[in-house]
Amino acid sequence: MARTLTVGQVVLETDEDGFLQTPTAWTLNVAHALAVSEGVDDLTGEHWKVVNFIRDYYLQHGVAPMLRMLTRSTGHTLAEIYDLFPSGPARGACKIAGLPRSVGCV
Repeated sequence: MARTLTVGQVVLETDEDGFLQTPTAWTLNVAHALAVSEGVDDLTGEHWKVVNFIRDYYLQHGVAPMLRMLTRSTGHTLAEIYDLFPSGPARGACKIAGLPRSVGCV
């Protein structure tokens, strides 16, 4: 069942768990709104390092990166990623990065 997320004057379509249906609609303001929905009230530079890597990888390859690539490329351990994104890399980080629900390895 589709839902919506309103950010300012913009209404975005999401799936039932709040993942964007149109990744190109993602903006920094959308990322902040999605972060709050995942219990991340303040996106730090370390959050952005993970979010930007996931987003860039997705835009280049059409899928989310595998966990091993994510940890290697960002320099964060899996435990650190869970500290940054309590709901995990697939639900939290990928959602904040504006990806649709992941069916890959992240």
